[in-house]
Amino acid sequence: MGREAEAKGEWVLILDFGSQYTRLIAKAVRELEVYCEVAPPTLSAREVRERGPRALVLSGGPRSVYEPDAPRLDPQLYELGLPLLGICYGMQLIAQQLGGRVERSPRQAEYGVADIEIVRADPLFAGLSRKERVWMSHGDVIAEVPPGFVPLAYSAGEPRRLAAMRDATGQIYGVQFHPEVHHTPHGLQMLRNWLRGICGLRGRWRPQDLVGQKVQELRDRLRGKRALIAVSGGVDSSVAAVLTHRAIGDRLVPVFVDTGLLRKGEPERVRRVFERLGLPLRVVDARREFFERLKGVTDPERKRKAIGETFIRVFEREARRLERERGPLDALVQGTIYSDVIESGGAGTAHGAERIKSHHNVGGLPERLGFELVEPLRDLFKDEVRRLGRALGLPAEIVDEPPFPGPGLAVRVVGEVTPERVRLLQEADAIFREEVARAGLQRAIWQYFAVLLPVRSVAVRGDGRGYGYVVALRAVHSRDGMTADWVKLPYELLERASSRITNELPEVTRVVYDVTSKPPGTIEWE
Repeated sequence: MGREAEAKGEWVLILDFGSQYTRLIAKAVRELEVYCEVAPPTLSAREVRERGPRALVLSGGPRSVYEPDAPRLDPQLYELGLPLLGICYGMQLIAQQLGGRVERSPRQAEYGVADIEIVRADPLFAGLSRKERVWMSHGDVIAEVPPGFVPLAYSAGEPRRLAAMRDATGQIYGVQFHPEVHHTPHGLQMLRNWLRGICGLRGRWRPQDLVGQKVQELRDRLRGKRALIAVSGGVDSSVAAVLTHRAIGDRLVPVFVDTGLLRKGEPERVRRVFERLGLPLRVVDARREFFERLKGVTDPERKRKAIGETFIRVFEREARRLERERGPLDALVQGTIYSDVIESGGAGTAHGAERIKSHHNVGGLPERLGFELVEPLRDLFKDEVRRLGRALGLPAEIVDEPPFPGPGLAVRVVGEVTPERVRLLQEADAIFREEVARAGLQRAIWQYFAVLLPVRSVAVRGDGRGYGYVVALRAVHSRDGMTADWVKLPYELLERASSRITNELPEVTRVVYDVTSKPPGTIEWE
């Protein structure tokens, strides 16, 4: 464990067995004001002892404990005397390693919402009802608890299956369901009960209290050095830039690359905000280069790759120009956050865990530029970065800005990306955003935007015929981006947005509203 984690005092270590929900466990623990980190399950008991966590969580995972190459746990970890919570696969592994019996489900796997019945009063379920709704996602079941363990809950349906257990000492717990997902309505209360009542943790983790510590760490690390940071106008890079500027002042050079793929008025907004923050922003107009690279490209993954490669080339060229003008640059500051690290496999995930997606700020630029990499937000989640941003005095237009895809509007123009299509989408998106704000919903919706579709539709234009583009509007509620529900926007809002888009943009003849949740759809169209 590094200096950053040591400074946070009491903390929890999550061993990741490849679950798609591991990031949600970490996020839930931190929401309960207890610091945590994610590590691979290959850590030995000695390594865990040296790191010094106050408790352990074993995540779920896609494997069966009886598969020959299934991830295991160092048996000596059970002898450290640390409170331990196994979730799903973690519970099955505890049962299997400590002498219980795990079997394949006699029927198909349990997946989705289920009810459990609590059969024994326990601190884990303090303040909860005898019956609770939970989220299940597993194929194996525990047929027999290990010696010295007692059942705490069973599934309410038939056949009756073990849903929670603990050992006689009250140190080792297992739950078959996932308390970390919002589909388990009282899951956060269960985790709070475990952290506070069972582990005895006080919950004093406050990311906003880190401002002074982060600034001092950056000052120490970058003493006498000059640094470069690419800023997008989003909260992550903006917070990283302000923190670093407080530490080293004008020895930090923020660079904004205008790709031409941003929302209407975005470059001007970024310039204005950074001027107000007192950071000298260097703006690079690379619009022509990006559009040239995207000519004829329609596949979403090829778009992403083309944009990433072009950004690296432009940024590398600007870095070298800066070195010629001002002298050597020593470090590259990036706004990498903890969810980027975990999704890109950088947190040391379990064998068999899939890389969700590669993030450009987890590994694309440093190798090319040869600078020392500095990531001051690497141990924080998005909501923690937002709180840090507020503590730094960043304006709401940055701190509360809805998520925006790294490739920009290129993945919201379905099909080939051209300057004309981007301009059209920028205007339609701006109208939609204006109407959402007019309805007072801009802070109530997690994400909302317009999409330009590669289809044409017939329309009536006065006494004549029109034939133009179709625009799709999308608005979703989400806690973490892993699942999302479409927003039931007021009909009056949709009517105003549709009327304005089709009247103010003659190239658009039809507007539709996307009512797909995630899953099965994704939030972005590409």
